[in-house]
This record gives sequence, structure tokens and C-alpha cells, in this order.
Amino acid sequence: MDVERRPGRRGRVARGPAEDSGPVAEFARRLWELKRAAGDPSYDRMRDEYGALASKSALSAAARGERLPSWETSWEFVRVLAAGVLGGDEDEVRHEWRAEWERARDAPAAGAAPEPAPERTRRTAFVLAGAVALVLVAALVFVFAAPFGTDPSAPAGDASEFVSDVTVPDGSEVAAGSTFVKTWEFRNAGTVGWVGRYLVRAGSFGDPGECGTPERVPVPQTAPGEHVRVSVEVRAPDRPGHCQVYWKMADEQGHILLPNTRAVFFSVRVL
Repeated sequence: MDVERRPGRRGRVARGPAEDSGPVAEFARRLWELKRAAGDPSYDRMRDEYGALASKSALSAAARGERLPSWETSWEFVRVLAAGVLGGDEDEVRHEWRAEWERARDAPAAGAAPEPAPERTRRTAFVLAGAVALVLVAALVFVFAAPFGTDPSAPAGDASEFVSDVTVPDGSEVAAGSTFVKTWEFRNAGTVGWVGRYLVRAGSFGDPGECGTPERVPVPQTAPGEHVRVSVEVRAPDRPGHCQVYWKMADEQGHILLPNTRAVFFSVRVL
């Protein structure tokens, strides 16, 4: 990774992957340039203030160009900056960056790894077989020791499926200072009934200010396989800009359920 010195900053500052280092590095450099265009926020700020649903280390690694990040990580990097901070149309941004990511993913490798020498083949196979056996043993120990996982707030068989934005699709325009109702539709895709559940506000950002909402809204009782609609009343900021708010499902005590499921959100332009 190249470096540069910036006036007023001590030490060296990362310049991003070189453009001629291959398709993965080129993709990473585009991420890095996007971050600079959005004001060069820290990765902590991208997570905590802007609402990126990826770890700090994953966001940082995405812009280094050592390996291609997953599309999920790439999209969280792009979404909060290109659509959130810079105000791009989310559908257009997703389409553009998905094409760039697939181009990097499908590009031919710079060079194939050399085949192992014949005399090492048997030894390599033996080592790999031993590693596989250890993985299988570890998996069996995990399955029998903790069949329901270690998170008591995530019952076995619990699953949720996003169906649609019923009102105020992402990117909708609302008047400054106005009040509107956002409604989503979900399907209980698991085998556990939803009783005493809520959507809780899990993160937000906005410019010049955030949208005002309750901290939580109830999820109507929903049997497995049933669809349900959940609504939240929102007050837009008093000045033009944009805002985006994220929500996660929780129980009555506030414990987050379905922790590995992506948060649902709404995103509006304020006029």
C-alpha cells in the first residue's frame, strides 16, 4: 500500500492500493477513494455513527486490497458512504458497485499457485486428511455439547424473512419537519412463534440531523409461516438532508434476537 504525507498530520497516511496491482486492488482502491470523497471517516465512525453492519476489521481489510471482501462487507462499506453520506440513489449505487465487485471476483487470477513436488504429494495429503479429521471431531463436539448455540436469546428454529417495504420505500422524499409512518412486512420463516417481540432502534445517522422515532415498536404476535406488518411513526429533521435508521428484533427485556440477521432500515431524503 502506498503512503503520503498530509499537511497538519503527523506520520504517514495510507494512500490506498496501487492501481496496477490487479482487479482486487483496483476494487479496494475505489473503496478507498470513496472513503476519501465522503470525508475520510474512521471505521469506528462508519460503524457507530453511520450504521455500517460490518466489523471495523472487515471494513479496514476491504480497502487494503489484499483479498476481495465479501459482497455483504463491500455493500456495507459503500452503502453508508455513497448512499448515506454522499446522497447517491441506493438502487443505482448498489447496481454500480455490484458490477464492480463481480468484475473483480470473476477476473482471472494473476498467477496459479505451483503444484506441489511429487515427493511431497503423499505427505501433503496426509496432513490435509489429519486436519479434516480434527475439524470433524471439533464439529461433533460442538454439535453435541451445544446443540442450541451459546446465545440464549436465539432459540433454535427462529428465523425472519423480509418481504417488502409497504410504505415509504427507501429513497423516498419527505418534507422537513413532517411526520410519516414507515411500515415493513415480514414473514416468520422459522418454527418459533413470535410473542412479546419488538423492533428496537439499533443505529442511525443523518444530515443535518437524525429522524425522530420511538426507541421500540411492538411486533404483533405471529405464528410460524404467517406474515406480519410492523409500523413506526417517524419525524423528519427540520432542515433538508437525509436520514437512515436501523432496527433489530428483540424480546421484552431488550435482548436482541436473530443476532446474525441483517438489520432492517428505512432511508429517506428530506426536502
